[in-house]
Amino acid sequence: MKIQKKLSACTSILVGKKAMADNSTIIARNEDAKTAWPKHLTVHEHKEFEEEQVFVSNDNKFTIPLPKVRFRYSATPEWTDKFGLFEEDGINEYGVAMSATESAYSNPRVLGADPLVENGISEEAMVTVVLPYIKSAREGVARLGSIIEKYGTSETNGVLFSDEDEVWYFESGSGHHWVAQRIPDDCYAVVANQLAIQKVDLDDPDNFMYSKGIVQFVYQNHFEVDFDNFNFRNVFGTHEYSDEIYSTPRVWYGQKYLSGDNDQDPMSEELPFIRKANRLLHLDDIAYVLGSHYQNTPYDPLNNDNADGHKFRPISLAATQESHILQIRSGMPVDVRGIQWLAMGVTAQSSYIPFYPAATDVHPAYKVGGETYDDKSAYWVYKLAGVLVDAHYKEFGKILKDTQKEVAILLNNKVHEIDAKALTLSGQELRDYLTTESIACQQIGLDKYNELIAKLITASTALSPLSFKVDVNL
Repeated sequence: MKIQKKLSACTSILVGKKAMADNSTIIARNEDAKTAWPKHLTVHEHKEFEEEQVFVSNDNKFTIPLPKVRFRYSATPEWTDKFGLFEEDGINEYGVAMSATESAYSNPRVLGADPLVENGISEEAMVTVVLPYIKSAREGVARLGSIIEKYGTSETNGVLFSDEDEVWYFESGSGHHWVAQRIPDDCYAVVANQLAIQKVDLDDPDNFMYSKGIVQFVYQNHFEVDFDNFNFRNVFGTHEYSDEIYSTPRVWYGQKYLSGDNDQDPMSEELPFIRKANRLLHLDDIAYVLGSHYQNTPYDPLNNDNADGHKFRPISLAATQESHILQIRSGMPVDVRGIQWLAMGVTAQSSYIPFYPAATDVHPAYKVGGETYDDKSAYWVYKLAGVLVDAHYKEFGKILKDTQKEVAILLNNKVHEIDAKALTLSGQELRDYLTTESIACQQIGLDKYNELIAKLITASTALSPLSFKVDVNL
């Protein structure tokens, strides 16, 4: 039997197309694990093998045969594969997006009846063995579900899927059992390291999917008898004080910002999974939540004057490796439809840079970077800017925000230009154009953050503790 180890501690947002002003679907997540653990960006090309391939995990030796045809897909792997690939997020050639995973926990009752499987599928393998083999979000749910049923899983996780029409949230609750819920088109969900799905309608296959035998498993083990009100979170999840400090406050803050709620308790165990926003949402609303740290509340850790400033775990964290917003835009050709917005390092101190996954290559700075600082690495450029701001946040916070605003304006304008031209192209000409322009967007971000770093270093010279102000009378 395996006791789950903690791999990452993320925050996720899923948004249906009618909840977005531009009718796009959104899945987004902060990938949180370590304060200095670089990520890269890559594109795996479409490939057809003569023989069936076999995947073997470097982490736990999970092994699975793979189809002969692997679709093109983008991904953000670790800088080293020593502990597994952790490709985490991407968009494939059919316009399907996937983000894995939102780490969660199951209670001892269900794990006692269906333990985690030591060499079952884990976070590090999920994108690699699922995203290149699916043509819709629903297919993604089915493929991952069938793998867990057959091979088991070594962790409790939440996984995000989307395509042009649908957004799905998948949760594994024990070694072999899972459920998935489609996010209603006019709704959103914020998830933070807890099993989140609540009532499951077992007779609604359009909006719910689940593992074979889950009803018998739950019934025979006396976990639930009223299946008209089958609450997955209550049956499989945890309800502990640590949840109220670590997880639910992040959901509370996301819902407060997106729905305008002011009367919910940040420590409530009963916050709803599915919500409606109080307005049509834009990309910058999603970016704001993922970069948030309880601004305008007593719980902001940047407010050193308040005793509650470190009471709850914030959404944006020093341990964030990268943050992504996977946007699938309605009514556009498949090679232009998806944009992978990627912010390297700490979300609150970085900027989302657009990448078109139909591109054939990425900026060289996104291919390098190891455990120690490297000025040629995109991860480390954004990380360095954040570290310099951290040292003197009150003095440098505004300079950072000015840079973030400038980058956002430049890149939003750039996306409009790219889209207009891309819609006149096709085939290899289109892919070459998207490659050139995606790299240009990445260069804009790097240039602006290197300019910011130069300003911060220069200004920091006047803030040394060895400074001495000479009396004007001397």
